[in-house]
Amino acid sequence: MSFSRDDFTVSSEQTLWKGFFEVVDVSLRHRLFDGGWSGDIRRVVARRRQAVGVLIYDPALDALAVAEQFRVGALARNPSPWLMELIAGLMEAGESPEDVAHRESQEEAGVTLRALEKVASYYSSPGGSDEYFHLYCGCADLSAAAGVHGLAEENEDIRLHVLPVNEVLAMMDDGRIDNAHSLVALNWFARHHNRLRDLWR
Repeated sequence: MSFSRDDFTVSSEQTLWKGFFEVVDVSLRHRLFDGGWSGDIRRVVARRRQAVGVLIYDPALDALAVAEQFRVGALARNPSPWLMELIAGLMEAGESPEDVAHRESQEEAGVTLRALEKVASYYSSPGGSDEYFHLYCGCADLSAAAGVHGLAEENEDIRLHVLPVNEVLAMMDDGRIDNAHSLVALNWFARHHNRLRDLWR
């Protein structure tokens, strides 16, 4: 049995908080796999704009850009809430995902992408958020990119590392890189590394 948008009903929605994103209290019912209907279900959902991430690769250096920055959702993380991540940002009105990939590469890495390949689009954490994430791999010259980047007006403080591919993949394997978007991108990149190096060199 496959379901459609006709197979659930929302009885109420109430905004609990609205700021950088929106928190909504939702009451609903949905069809069950046995053909019946669920009881009333109440859930809290974080509503966010769509987001875009880009893993930036330099085939001449055989290196990747890794952004180090503070993340409030990782306050309980040991040894610290500073994560090693790919470049990412939220979509603004009128932007395409590709537009955001190019914009964020400039803002957070100081580089211009010369090629871009789609990795995947997916819901980041659909149990409690509606964020939809577009993931890319981009090609750029990273020879002068290392350093501190980001927009002061957005309180961004991003230290960009340019690291050999093998070192970044080792960071994924040993848990130093431990956020979902980066892990998805790096697992994809590991399978496509040789092809991209030949294609973009």
